[in-house]
Amino acid sequence: MHEGTYPELTQSITQHLAPLRKSQTATMAGFGAMAKGAMADGALSEKHKELIALGISVSQRCAGCIGFHVKTLRRLGTTQAEFEEALGVAIYMGGGPSAMYAAEAMQAWEQFAAP
Repeated sequence: MHEGTYPELTQSITQHLAPLRKSQTATMAGFGAMAKGAMADGALSEKHKELIALGISVSQRCAGCIGFHVKTLRRLGTTQAEFEEALGVAIYMGGGPSAMYAAEAMQAWEQFAAP
């Protein structure tokens, strides 16, 4: 589980990935291009894709992933009802461990709402 706040976590990850963006330029650029292509509006909206990514983040128990996807879902205007329903599906698919990380996602949701 994660210690500290999710805004701090995402900022720290971004900061610590900066050297890799310089030393592993092709790899990191490729990852960025893949993310941009995968999350672009298509048959599914960016918001729907982010909700899917949130569910995967919870089921994979990735605190950093939870942070980045919750932050983006907030930016995209996701409602709390949409957010919680996506977490319900993640819990259904992942059982008890996913319930624990759904609680982490709820914490991130609250923290990214703070001014």
